Amino acid sequence: MIAELREAFNREYSAKKYEALLDMLEERCGCRVEFRVAETPIFLERALLERMAKLGADMTCELIADPVYMEAAQRAIPAEYRVAGQCRHPHFLTADFALVREAGGELTPRLVEIQAFPSVYAYQAVLNRSYLQAYGLDDKRFGWYLSGLDRDGFWELLSRTVLGGQDPMYVALTEIDPEHQKTRPDFEITAKRLGIAVVDIRRLEAEGNKLHYRNAQGKLIPIHRIYNRAIADELIARNVKLPFDLTKKWDVEWAGHPNWYFLISKFSLPWLTRKGGWDRVVPPAVFLDEFLNGDGRQRLEAAGVKLPAAGPDALYSELLLKPLFSFAGKGIEFEPTQARLEAIPADERKGYLLQQRMRFEPTIETPFGMTQAEIRILYLWPDRGTLRAALPLVRLGRGKMMGVDHNKNQEWVGGSAAFYPKGRE
Repeated sequence: MIAELREAFNREYSAKKYEALLDMLEERCGCRVEFRVAETPIFLERALLERMAKLGADMTCELIADPVYMEAAQRAIPAEYRVAGQCRHPHFLTADFALVREAGGELTPRLVEIQAFPSVYAYQAVLNRSYLQAYGLDDKRFGWYLSGLDRDGFWELLSRTVLGGQDPMYVALTEIDPEHQKTRPDFEITAKRLGIAVVDIRRLEAEGNKLHYRNAQGKLIPIHRIYNRAIADELIARNVKLPFDLTKKWDVEWAGHPNWYFLISKFSLPWLTRKGGWDRVVPPAVFLDEFLNGDGRQRLEAAGVKLPAAGPDALYSELLLKPLFSFAGKGIEFEPTQARLEAIPADERKGYLLQQRMRFEPTIETPFGMTQAEIRILYLWPDRGTLRAALPLVRLGRGKMMGVDHNKNQEWVGGSAAFYPKGRE
């Protein structure tokens, strides 16, 4: 969005440089990157990134400090995924922002969603450096780390958050079928940098109150700390039967305790809507059961959302229907009808929310037209440490949704990075 940097990049772009970027990534990841990598990074002022980073951190800390919210969020965790040994704060957090155009013409960030779950930290750091090198961008001119971090500081913070002081031999990154996940590049880089094992969570073995994995030689290794990358939504959707009771109190530390996936999630959006001061940041949202059988409709209308008259033929063009605990945009429905809402069984409606639809402002000039950017701030919160924004991740798209799976068969879209010019405060 810095016009002179955008123009310079587009002018000097070549397909050969993009191919070099993809080759560089495959070599550095040690595997093929299966999701689409955008041809371009974006260029933002540092102040805008820092503004988004502060918003996400402030919202999270306010939620955690609210005992009424935390009690309600705890109750919303499905019983079979309510894990013992919950830590005082999440180790990982992501906050996704859209850039929207205010009535006065100003571009401003608005929260898409917030999630206390790991993202592709290691991969993103490698992607950013690869953009610089493939396109000949000067790393003395551009930055991307936040909170005063540099390259060494980022890796030290990630290591401290994941390992928690444990010997890497006894730390395992767990996921469902990790070799076939699209996030495998991140797993490979993380394992190489931190010296930890990547393990299919379905292959863990329990003995007594300890969990173990088998190393490449088949030796049983006790796990002292789990870097949890297994998404509860996928466990539920695939009806995965784990070889151990997830709810039992195991003698293990969690880096990314499973409960936080639910505690700081889309569940928080209606709560943030009610809290004073967040109305310019968080699009109005209510739980579905409140909308159909409570004061949810009235609260949306009071917040300025235009709704048609209630009735069997009503179509809510200004609303999104979202399942609370889905990931990567799964299950989101645009323009739900009254019939669709009422078709959801009454006992399941508390698992959905309705949120005002945002119109992402196309701000990235590309050879294929103006393109939208969703900006994700990645945070780390180590044991006995503080919550810190680490770096941004970007997704470019021209469709209704911004995830890489929703922008297939297009160019100049996909996973990307954000750079800011150094020295411009």
